[in-house]
Amino acid sequence: MKKTVLALAAISCSCAVAPAATRSLVAAHTDSVVNTTRIIDLEGNSPRVVRIDNNAEELTPQQDSLRNQVVAFYYDQFRHSQDPEAPTFLFMSKSSNLLMGIGGVVRMRGWYDWGGAMPGSAFAPYLIPIPENPANTRQLGTTPAGTALFFQMVGRSKLGSYRLYIEANFNGYGGRDFHLKKAYATLGDLTIGYANSTFSDPAALAPTVDAQGATNKLSNTDVLVRYMHTFRNRWTMAVSVENPSSKISVTDGVTAKTSQWLPDFAAFMQYQWGEGEHVRLAGIVRTLGYRDLLASKNHNVAGWAVQLSSVAHPLPPVTTYLTFNYGHGYGGLTNDLLAGNYDLIANPEVAGELYAPRSLGYCVGVQYNFTPALYASASFSQTHFLPRYAVAADEYRYGWCADINVFWNILPRLQVGAEFDLGRRMNQDGTNRYARRVGAMCQFSF
Repeated sequence: MKKTVLALAAISCSCAVAPAATRSLVAAHTDSVVNTTRIIDLEGNSPRVVRIDNNAEELTPQQDSLRNQVVAFYYDQFRHSQDPEAPTFLFMSKSSNLLMGIGGVVRMRGWYDWGGAMPGSAFAPYLIPIPENPANTRQLGTTPAGTALFFQMVGRSKLGSYRLYIEANFNGYGGRDFHLKKAYATLGDLTIGYANSTFSDPAALAPTVDAQGATNKLSNTDVLVRYMHTFRNRWTMAVSVENPSSKISVTDGVTAKTSQWLPDFAAFMQYQWGEGEHVRLAGIVRTLGYRDLLASKNHNVAGWAVQLSSVAHPLPPVTTYLTFNYGHGYGGLTNDLLAGNYDLIANPEVAGELYAPRSLGYCVGVQYNFTPALYASASFSQTHFLPRYAVAADEYRYGWCADINVFWNILPRLQVGAEFDLGRRMNQDGTNRYARRVGAMCQFSF
């Protein structure tokens, strides 16, 4: 038993637990899910099941160490509200230094558009058709997109603690193709693999039924190498090199894309307090290449962006969310501008020249928990495209989205939700249209 406790304590998370009287109701819901997790101890001739009951008056040292391991799953720096819950069953090795689990989520969404239908399941203001297509004024849709499976292994080796994670979901053609979403390994402070960009902060976005979320959301996943370290229990810093992916607008016979030969460089500095509360300043630097076919020359343009983000629990039932980002040549990383080619665009005054336009986005959100299992959220997001030179009259100028959501966890792992979305697209010449949607969602995590 002593060996088990020491080994698991060595790989447990270091986040402090606030007193029960001041803990947020979000943390209380996390506890209810953790209570449903079962640890199957493979030590001995007959496996036994270890329960983690947060409501117990006192946890044994082994149960407390195991609880920290499961809770660490929820305080990942890049966890999004739509990510699956921790696995229902975890297997503990005979050597007592390895936990392995397989889990997932079955998720179904439905929606109804009126007053002009979106051309897909994503509610993105950029996609609002102007002018309205009279043949598509209303639409009813459903999708299993977001249904996912994942595999996780957490353990300890001679080189330190490690984590292996693979996740794939049904989010391809028709929302039914099985696609890899994440695949990475973490050893100590080092992460290598296909993971959330260091420039992103998914936890700072309010929960939504719709998978698209805020117009300015940074949700790109890249192959990367990241170093992330927490010191003094309050500060976390991270730096990474990431595989580049650019969205460049070219003109046949005038400009062309060039091969990408330098990675993106991203970093953040974060101050955290409580459980799941932080404020973060992140930045990214990119090299965007193109070829001027008229002059037969290759050019490299510097792109950069910064983001300030935060999530906090000012009162036990209240959670606040904030993201603000700004930069040049990062449109291909944001939700709304991702649908176009806005990292580099043509300079109308110089033939064969491309430049990195400015863009700006923000999102503010709030969540109120009536109980740990029942809560509502609301958010407002807006993205602006700010080119230096004149562009086409029907080009995107800005888009905004407002949403109201209600979620009910019927059981700790069974959730239903409903949402109302209102969005608007504004073009450069002032023409604009609104879009409306009501949606519903049901999901079960295991």
